[in-house]
Amino acid sequence: MDIAEIFQRIFAIDENFQGALINFAQNLGWFVLFTLLAILAGRLLPSFFQWIIDRFTPKVMAQPYDKVVAPLRGLIVRTGILIITAININWFQEYPGLYDLLQLVVYFALTVSAAWLLSRLVRQVIRVYGVTLIQSLNKEVDDFLIVGETVANVIIGFFAVIVFANSQNLNLASVLTGVGIGGIAVAFAAQEVLSQIVGTVVLYLDRPYVPGEYVRANFNPAAEDIYGRVESIGIRSTKIRLAATNTLLIVPNSLMASMDVENISRGTKVMALLYLDFPKVLDDTERALVAQVLDASLNKLFGVEPGSIRIATFEPEDQSGTRARVSFFLLSSSSSSLSLRKRLVEVANQEIRKQLSNNQLQFSMEEPMIYVDSPVTK
Repeated sequence: MDIAEIFQRIFAIDENFQGALINFAQNLGWFVLFTLLAILAGRLLPSFFQWIIDRFTPKVMAQPYDKVVAPLRGLIVRTGILIITAININWFQEYPGLYDLLQLVVYFALTVSAAWLLSRLVRQVIRVYGVTLIQSLNKEVDDFLIVGETVANVIIGFFAVIVFANSQNLNLASVLTGVGIGGIAVAFAAQEVLSQIVGTVVLYLDRPYVPGEYVRANFNPAAEDIYGRVESIGIRSTKIRLAATNTLLIVPNSLMASMDVENISRGTKVMALLYLDFPKVLDDTERALVAQVLDASLNKLFGVEPGSIRIATFEPEDQSGTRARVSFFLLSSSSSSLSLRKRLVEVANQEIRKQLSNNQLQFSMEEPMIYVDSPVTK
């Protein structure tokens, strides 16, 4: 017996098993091929669509794409690849164990990616178009839109859970009923712990402070206020490093959510600087008109500190004509509301440009505006 026959006997494979193995290899090959094609298409199609939009679509249609869709290009590509991957796993339907595992992993990733994409898309639409719409209704833009974003994210998350449950053939009604009954039992057994968890949820949603910020609060009317740095926000409590003693104060989140807490770190404002260059020297009447338009457009913006608008017109030494320098302060309690108020300033700039152009005053505006952090002064 030669060596070849020995190896054939040692590694002898049943014909049925050999056929199943070949079939599995073929399915795996098709799966890998279509997945690679999906990745390649994901890399090339965005540039192709951008070229079509730049070449053939009017500017009115190209602008929304550039402002809303283009910033999310990477997320759109990932979601598209996951969609094709979810279709590709059908090659393994004849292998129930492997198919169920792949379906669980891929559908979960797809659900998370699609929900995140919808959330970011809603955010982009609100930031680009919602500011102008809400401002026209004379509402408080930052609070209204932040609440709107939160509600939209909750709705997207709720439907994402339902879609994923349906994809896995889960009886969501039975699960919710079981969770409800169990929740009632747990609620009676751990009321205090649950109140602290609810306080944690309130703190995370409202975000009156975040780790690293300095706060002042009073937990005992007979004692002085405590002042310190927030070190962490846990599931049950908030840890504050007291400035006076350098000790760590641990406060239940349910108490922090119900107390009046002064956030010292957010006592800041941002100074905005805007320059308008007119090609000709303005007379007194035109200067007064420019000042009136600027003051009226900026004063009605929510978040501009009252009385902070300063307008100066002068003839610069390095160029001919007249320059108008505008400065004002934006007050904000968070980075989200500050970005919305900066968007409001952009809308006001467009209104200023329109009004001055209607009065035959041509000018150029420096872009972008200059924003400088400044402490709050009383």
